[in-house]
Amino acid sequence: MRFTCHADLKGVELQTRKFTFTQLKDATTNFDQANKIGEGGFGTVYKGIIVDGTLIAVKQLSSKSKQGNREFVNEIGMISALQHPHLVNLYGCCIEGNQLYLVYEYMENNSVSHALFEESQLKLDWPTRHRICVGIAKGLAYLHEESSLKVIHRDIKATNVLLDRHLNPKISDFGLAKLADEDKTHISTRAAGTFGYMAPEYALRGHLTDKADVYSFGIVVLEIISGKNSTQQTNAEGFYILDWAHVLKSEGNLMNLVDPKLSSEFNNEEMLATINVALHCCNSTSKLRPTMSVVVNMLEGKAAVEEFVLDPNPSTSDDMDPTVKKLFQFCLRGGARSVEGPSNDSFAALDDIHPFNPRSGGQDDRKGRKWHSF
Repeated sequence: MRFTCHADLKGVELQTRKFTFTQLKDATTNFDQANKIGEGGFGTVYKGIIVDGTLIAVKQLSSKSKQGNREFVNEIGMISALQHPHLVNLYGCCIEGNQLYLVYEYMENNSVSHALFEESQLKLDWPTRHRICVGIAKGLAYLHEESSLKVIHRDIKATNVLLDRHLNPKISDFGLAKLADEDKTHISTRAAGTFGYMAPEYALRGHLTDKADVYSFGIVVLEIISGKNSTQQTNAEGFYILDWAHVLKSEGNLMNLVDPKLSSEFNNEEMLATINVALHCCNSTSKLRPTMSVVVNMLEGKAAVEEFVLDPNPSTSDDMDPTVKKLFQFCLRGGARSVEGPSNDSFAALDDIHPFNPRSGGQDDRKGRKWHSF
C-alpha cells in the first residue's frame, strides 16, 4: 500500500507532538508481542513507555487496511482539536516513509467491552456503571454541542470507550468521525460504523445527524446495564439487546434486563430511570431521541425521565420506505454482514481493535465487526 499522508496532511494544522519511529520502537521494545494490547482493521496497538516515564498506547497502521490512511488523517485532524476529560488524549503521531502511528495516553483498564464481556478482574458495581454512562454522555454532549467543531463520532460502541485507572470512561477512535453541517438538517452519506449500534435511518438511508450517536449511546447503556454484548450469537438467529429490552418492556419486566452480577445492590428507581433513558435514546424515530445534554441531565437526576412508550410500528418510523422494512429488522439484529437490499453500496468488514489474548493466538469472534461503505 502506498501512503500519501504527507500530501493528505498538507494544510492541516497539527497540534500534537511528532514522534520518530526510533522513539516508538524503543518505547515498545521493538514492538514486542508482549506489549501487544489490541488489534483490528486499522492495525495493532502496543503498550509503551517513553523516556520521561509516561505510559503510551501506540496505534500502528496496517498495510492491509483499506481505509486506514484516510482514518489516520481524519483522527489526527479531529482529536488534536478536541480536549475533554471524557475523550482519549492524543499525544502525537509518527509519519516516516510508510510508517504511520498514532500515540495515545495509556488506559490502564482497557475498554468497557473488555470489562463487561471478556476475562477481566474488574468488578463493575452499579455506581461505577452509572458513572461510566454519565461520563460517555458528557463526552458526547461536548462533541455535539459544546466543542467548536460539532462532531458526530459515528462509531460509539463498548470497544471504543476506554477506562483509565480510576474507571473513568474516555471515548476513543475518531477515524470515522464527521463534522456536523450546521447549515443543513441532516447529512446524507454512505454508512460507516458497526452494525448493531447503527441507527436505522443511518444504516439504511445514510441519514446522519448527531442523533445517530445518541442511538449508539443507548445501545451501549443497555449493554452496561445487562452485561450482555449487543450482537452476541446465542442461537441461529442471533441476539439483539434492543429487541430483548422491548420484549421485557411489553411484558412489564424491564428489571429483568439488569445484569445478575449486580444482584440487588442498586437503587431500583435510578436503575429504571437509566433503562428508560437508554430506550428513549434508541427510539426508532430520530427526532424523538433526546440531545446528549438532556441525557446528561436525566442521568444526573436534574431532569425528569418519562416512561418510554413502545412504538407500535417501528419499521415505518421516519417515513421509512416499506421496501426496506425487512432489511431494517435484518440490520438491527447485526445481520448485515452480507447486505442484500435496495442499496447497491457494498460493505467490507474490518475487525475492531480489541483486547489481544496471547493464549488464543487469534481474534475473538464474539466481537461486532466494523463496516465501511466505500
